Amino acid sequence: MTAVLQATDVPLRLSVDADRLWADLLATARFGAHGETGMHRLALGSADEEVRRWFEAECRALGCTVEVDRIGNMFATLPGSEPGLAAIAVGSHLDTQPAGGRFDGILGILAGVEILRVLKASGRALRHPFTVVNWTNEEGSRFSPAMMGSGVFCGVHDIETIYARVDKDGVTVREALGAIGYRGECAPGHLPMAAYLELHIEQGPVLEADGSAVGIVTGVQGLRWLDIRMSGTEAHAGAFPMGLREDALVFAAKAVLAVEKVALKHPPGVATVGYIHAVPNSRNVVPGEVRLEIDMRHPEESGLAAMETDLTNEIERLAPGAQLSVVWRKAPVVFDAALREVIRQEAEGLCLSALEMVSGAGHDAAHVAAKAPTAMIFIPSREGLSHNEREYSSPQQCANGADLLLRSVLRADELFHG
Repeated sequence: MTAVLQATDVPLRLSVDADRLWADLLATARFGAHGETGMHRLALGSADEEVRRWFEAECRALGCTVEVDRIGNMFATLPGSEPGLAAIAVGSHLDTQPAGGRFDGILGILAGVEILRVLKASGRALRHPFTVVNWTNEEGSRFSPAMMGSGVFCGVHDIETIYARVDKDGVTVREALGAIGYRGECAPGHLPMAAYLELHIEQGPVLEADGSAVGIVTGVQGLRWLDIRMSGTEAHAGAFPMGLREDALVFAAKAVLAVEKVALKHPPGVATVGYIHAVPNSRNVVPGEVRLEIDMRHPEESGLAAMETDLTNEIERLAPGAQLSVVWRKAPVVFDAALREVIRQEAEGLCLSALEMVSGAGHDAAHVAAKAPTAMIFIPSREGLSHNEREYSSPQQCANGADLLLRSVLRADELFHG
């Protein structure tokens, strides 16, 4: 799986249909529509099933075979002209946050569908098979961990362990896959890839502030997901004196501030308490137990380790009986230099200003990078918003990203051999 960059032009300067791509973005927003412009399409739920059926039907109509592996990842493939070559793949995810937006994840898949349409209309055949991938449960909002499908595909997670994961209603991943009919037969990792490219909205404010049309992603921050359980003593809120209380929520409030303190100590690291559950969660009862879920990220492994150590020490100091566990560790990832150079050259050819940047968010590409040459393209997010109903990228920005993805796929098809 090597590439040698040469100063050659890709024949047939193909381009995406911006209006068609935008129409797809609007049409697929009906699957799990939430509020005026938001999305509620949790992994392996009914809305996820509906959008999967749409994706499968569109790809089959364009001449693709569609395979599903045992964790529900979907692979829509057009055959290549040279037998035996591994696939040039693009992809992302169809699931969303509970109150997410219309662009996160699905843009990368719809851009892949648009590339299929462009190839079919032009009669252009790639040397390699061309595959559009939908990775299962990238968000991790219903089932933990995030990037679940790509993690199983790349051997990071054992599938039987993942099958046993449960959501907050006690439904297992195995049960949810069966309920929507997407527990497939293909073994995880069955598809060899010569290269993998992922288009995504930035989900942050950097590109918009810089004025760049696209981002060339150099890598992905490492992360830690930690759970903390703090115990106190439940008591009557009116009858129990303040000085004698063991209020678990007060302990937790101090822990939240400690999380912020640790992140500020280790720039450019970030840390967030995204979930709090208090027991019994009643107005007139002193909380007896609180659970916190924490997300910590840093572009360097040393910084991430220091953040974890400092937070552990802070929690032990603030609440000596607290239980802290790490539920997920992901090391920082650096993307393939040759594939990034392909993107840079093609952005230049399209007259798109480009900024090299590290991804603050995790993506399936971070797992795939250990299996195949991998790179990512970002487009701006208005006001930096994502995981938010107001998430927005303009039709032109989406078309810019899809055109760059198309051009990079064509160039990778020439240069990569695998």
